[in-house]
Amino acid sequence: MNRQDLNPAIFRAYDIRGIYPHSLNPDSACQIGRAIGSDARERQQQRLCVGHDGRLSSPELSQALISGLRLSGIDVVDLGMVPTPVLYYGTHALNTGSGVMVTGSHNPADYNGFKIMLAGHTLSGDEITDLHQRIQSSRFTHGSGALLSQDISEAYLKRVLLERRLRRPLKVVVDCGNGVPGPWIVRLLQRLGCEVTALYCDVDGTFPNHHPDPEKAENLADLITEVIETKADIGLALDGDGDRLAVISDNGVSITPDQLICLFAQDLLQQHPGAEIVYDVKCSLNLPLLIEQQGGKGDMWRCGHSMIKNRMRQTNALFGGEFSGHLFFADQWYGFDDGLYAAVRLLQLLSDSDKSAAELFSQFATLPSTPMINIAVSDEDKFRIIEQLTQQDFSPARVCNTDGLRVEYSDGWFGIRPSNTTPMLTLRIEALTVVALQRISQLLEQKLKQVIPDLQIPELAVTNYTNPTDRDDTHATVT
Repeated sequence: MNRQDLNPAIFRAYDIRGIYPHSLNPDSACQIGRAIGSDARERQQQRLCVGHDGRLSSPELSQALISGLRLSGIDVVDLGMVPTPVLYYGTHALNTGSGVMVTGSHNPADYNGFKIMLAGHTLSGDEITDLHQRIQSSRFTHGSGALLSQDISEAYLKRVLLERRLRRPLKVVVDCGNGVPGPWIVRLLQRLGCEVTALYCDVDGTFPNHHPDPEKAENLADLITEVIETKADIGLALDGDGDRLAVISDNGVSITPDQLICLFAQDLLQQHPGAEIVYDVKCSLNLPLLIEQQGGKGDMWRCGHSMIKNRMRQTNALFGGEFSGHLFFADQWYGFDDGLYAAVRLLQLLSDSDKSAAELFSQFATLPSTPMINIAVSDEDKFRIIEQLTQQDFSPARVCNTDGLRVEYSDGWFGIRPSNTTPMLTLRIEALTVVALQRISQLLEQKLKQVIPDLQIPELAVTNYTNPTDRDDTHATVT
């Protein structure tokens, strides 16, 4: 492969991601392996774990990546087909400190990519861009690394279940959308003592039932139906590589990521008073209030699994949560995002309580809000729009530029940022009342129209909420 043919657009903020075989193929994977291996050796790393998900292209890309790593002089431990958290666990259990996961995560079947950890640090931003520059300049180390295949499945399952017991049996429905974590979560929960109903837990890289993306409501429809029909205690959904978790309560209601983060934050702060908790700029107003009320320290940070992990390492935070469903435990776990481990922690909390899942989460009221709104723009325009928006006057609001733009009023907020994975702006609005939400929405729309007059903004929809102080259904569609 001519290195000039390598598409720079696949080197993104959190990871490397492209479409197979157009922008990502065995030739490019080998080159990327050489670049990662060279970077690893410059960081004094010699051994590196590699795992891959269940996509049809993953075994081929994994082998090409391994070839490139070995050409750089890196010794490779091939873990085979595993969820992303198992790859992360392997870097700790096998003392490599470094690993690469071949995965397209929750994206469509023709996507694939690489998540990279070197010396305990998850690569992001300029570090990923530098891999492309390294390839362009052939700035490689050279050698002939060794290859070892190793199965760590039993070690991982035992470690997750260490000192985990259920006080009462639970009936659980799990939907993995035919992603790689399916067989793992079923085994894990059966060993925990749960009665498990498995939906789409066989691995099929064509994803014949629905995309393995639990952030989208349509992908939870079958899970909700099964929870209600089987009278299950709870429903769980994992994404394509197992690093994100979504939850359905026993009454068939989708639990918001904010509620899930609040539950874990509350539990952790009861055990570790004063602990620091990291959350991303998409999270609810309720979360920092709860953290403060529980005596913790909240740290609002940039979106992205790599951003949150690295921030937690910097601040020694014990827990982190993203609105996208990534959950990071560093109190009794290793600080990486692990949907399987988070599921077990959640089930233990539920079994320790005398409440149903619906009752357990009802203590965390939700506010009127939009779902995540995606606005299609070009990759070039999305950054320009945010830059121009930041120059607008939003007084008397508080403006935060941590990641994109978050503008907080006394009765609500909006957040808008450029997607780091797609040509989109992502937007969320939340307020104390529906009327306030509508006002903030109209204000933001006016500001956006000033920047780009022909911008098409999707129609506002308000998600379910439990503590409205007023309602005005003529201004919003309650879904």
